[in-house]
Amino acid sequence: MSDQVAAPLDAAAASDAAFARISSQPFPQDIFAAPQLRWAVIGCGVIANQMAQVMALAGRPLAGVANRTIEKARAFAERYGVERVYESYDELYADPSIDAVYITTPHNTHITYLRQALAAGKHVLCEKSITLNSAELDEARALAHEHGVVLMDATTILHMPLYQELVRRMNTGEFGQMNLAQVNFGSFKEYGDLTNRFYNPKLAGGAMLDIGVYALSIARLFMASQPKELVSLANRSTTGVDQTSGFVTRNAEGQLGVFSLSLHSKQPKRAMISFDNCYIEATDYPRADHATIVWTNDGRREEVRAGEEGYALAYEIADLEAAVAGNADKLKLLDYAADVMEIMTRLRYEWGVYYPEEAELAAAAGVEAAGV
Repeated sequence: MSDQVAAPLDAAAASDAAFARISSQPFPQDIFAAPQLRWAVIGCGVIANQMAQVMALAGRPLAGVANRTIEKARAFAERYGVERVYESYDELYADPSIDAVYITTPHNTHITYLRQALAAGKHVLCEKSITLNSAELDEARALAHEHGVVLMDATTILHMPLYQELVRRMNTGEFGQMNLAQVNFGSFKEYGDLTNRFYNPKLAGGAMLDIGVYALSIARLFMASQPKELVSLANRSTTGVDQTSGFVTRNAEGQLGVFSLSLHSKQPKRAMISFDNCYIEATDYPRADHATIVWTNDGRREEVRAGEEGYALAYEIADLEAAVAGNADKLKLLDYAADVMEIMTRLRYEWGVYYPEEAELAAAAGVEAAGV
């Protein structure tokens, strides 16, 4: 018998496996504790399909879909029982029966849809990375405030019940002072066609916006404040986007974050959060539903479970609906996202990674934007 351990599944396969585990179970309706909204989705890619699947399982099929290619939107609607296919995005925004919009398109298109949806008075859940940079996120937040709607970042870590439970316990003082987060995320994406979204600057490619958002988000959840000190090194791909990086952050409380990212070297998705009284370890952490606490005084290992990986996208919907209902903790989630976006933006600019949409900023910094 072979003693080799199977390699971890890639993200898409892991998501499919997680959904398969829950698809034959009754949906836990207590996920949706707030008044339920009518949702439409923009985009028909992998993540939109995952959302449609879990919402159908919940008995809440999406109410509408819009896509750049109308044929794909019609096929998507037929597959998932979506009530309406919009001929244009403007038609979606003008529909008074739609309360909230889920944006699933590439990073660099988000701000365009955010401007339009928020100005139309729709609540918005936007896929990671929510915007390209902090300036765009500041603009989107201002629009949401102006029009009295909720904007929420769909980075799964912000919404998983496991982290909500661990943060709750941390806040009681049970773990003691938080001192250090060590977080890895490494994918192996073939160079091949360097115009694919992972390496394509015209699609806001690069490790930071694709996977760094997860690493920084989990650390920020457990930190007392946003890190302001940054030290880093990065290697760029031949297309000019960040490919591999290592960086250290520190906040005013002296809490450190140590991070390594790569798009061309596989490494475990492992997060370790260290406190005076214990450390917490989570693997495959973007949608984790279990973690291990190792206690300092006796080495005891405590297994913690909360939520279910397969319901990750349902938790996002539930959190936005709770925020619309006035839940202060859910409204605060965008503050964490803004802190993370500021760090990602600072690091990219330090590495000279500017996207075509940031060409003016690149010129002011004396560098050329990637892909221009």
